[in-house]
Amino acid sequence: MSAPVILWLRRDLRLADQAALLAACAAGPVVPVYVLDDETPAHRKMGGASRWWLHHSLASLSAALEERGSRLILRRGICAEVLPALAAELGAGEVHALHHYEPWWRNAERAVGKVLTLHLHHGNYLAPAGSVVTGGGTPFKIFTPFWRALQEQVLPPHRPVTAPECIPAPDDWPASDKLEDWGLLPTKPDWAEGFRAEWTPGEVDAEIRLQDFAQHAKAYAETRNMPSREGTSRLSPHLHFGEISPATVWHAVVGQGGSTGTFLGELGWRDYAQNVIMQLPDYGAVSAKPQFEKLAWRGGADAEADLTAWQQGRTGYPIVDAGMRQLWHTGWMHNRVRMIAASFLIKHLLIDWRRGEQWFWDTLIDADYGSNAVNWQWAAGSGVDAQMFVRIMAPLSQSPKFDAAGYIREWVPELTHLSGDEIHDPVEPVRGYPSKLIGHAEARARALAAWAEVKG
Repeated sequence: MSAPVILWLRRDLRLADQAALLAACAAGPVVPVYVLDDETPAHRKMGGASRWWLHHSLASLSAALEERGSRLILRRGICAEVLPALAAELGAGEVHALHHYEPWWRNAERAVGKVLTLHLHHGNYLAPAGSVVTGGGTPFKIFTPFWRALQEQVLPPHRPVTAPECIPAPDDWPASDKLEDWGLLPTKPDWAEGFRAEWTPGEVDAEIRLQDFAQHAKAYAETRNMPSREGTSRLSPHLHFGEISPATVWHAVVGQGGSTGTFLGELGWRDYAQNVIMQLPDYGAVSAKPQFEKLAWRGGADAEADLTAWQQGRTGYPIVDAGMRQLWHTGWMHNRVRMIAASFLIKHLLIDWRRGEQWFWDTLIDADYGSNAVNWQWAAGSGVDAQMFVRIMAPLSQSPKFDAAGYIREWVPELTHLSGDEIHDPVEPVRGYPSKLIGHAEARARALAAWAEVKG
């Protein structure tokens, strides 16, 4: 029997349309391994919500591998140390993996590649990050021309490949950690009850969600902004953890007609975010526009109290509060409401966008470094492609515009007795519901004054 081959898994926890798995199967007996490597300063540690999802996704993948005569090996530590040690145990010299573009994963790939033969394959995005370039050969920084070029140069993506029926196994399996010993699940307290009711991580449920969404995708442009309706795909956590490939999603949706092009543009936005962090690895911590580093963000006890109120959904703005409560309870927030809540923190409360990015990183089950950073810098106006800071969303107008009454009733029960018009902005104080942290006009004036000091 030929020497075993290591399949290095990260955010690609699937068997279908998995180029690294197929290449490994062709090379010899396969040892799939997931290394929990996010506990050093060089690696951004996953948030609590992501760790909950990861636990269940790994459990699902392990079961799927066992059905095909394989198993999942779990190890904890630094990949550049763990993988060579595992290779020595197995007598393996080759590793297959999918490309990842977060700065810590790129560093890990370089380190592993120095000591082992590392074969990197594509498959987590529609196109390899950095491969779609301008006429001058440089990467795009603005989404619209990037999306146009992606469609012209790459799309449609390859046809997805089915999962192998059998995965060749080594004669002897190495030792593995026990998943439950990793402590990925919350215990004291167990805050994941709403997660369990809302989500089933894993490749099987990803496919179920895709097939369900594909039947309604033609109405995406009309329904995606309505938080009271189920108009979005809810595929983002499955895509983030690689439980389904974007090529699979593309081909399931592209022929459905209607406004599916709008949804496919959102798949393109995922690719765009990876292109941004390839160029600017610190995008999650450093404003792309230097003047934002000089902006007088609020600090001190009052700002911290306002931040806590925002996190808890106690701002006095019903649509913001509904979104923040949905996030805490389910690990997910409707996309339109994400924009409203982000704008509110940055411009109404004048709190640094990075505080919001960090909160979303910890509480979103689909917390993706590229997309999260790009979206927050877009909302702040600090990004390479962003709305202007002076464009300040008005939550009290956004709420009725996007028919959020039902959404507010679901997540802010204190207001369920109010009429459809009043629920967006209660006229009278409501028992148990807070008053506004700041009025809209006052907040707008404060934000514009702060911007006038630095805009140059």
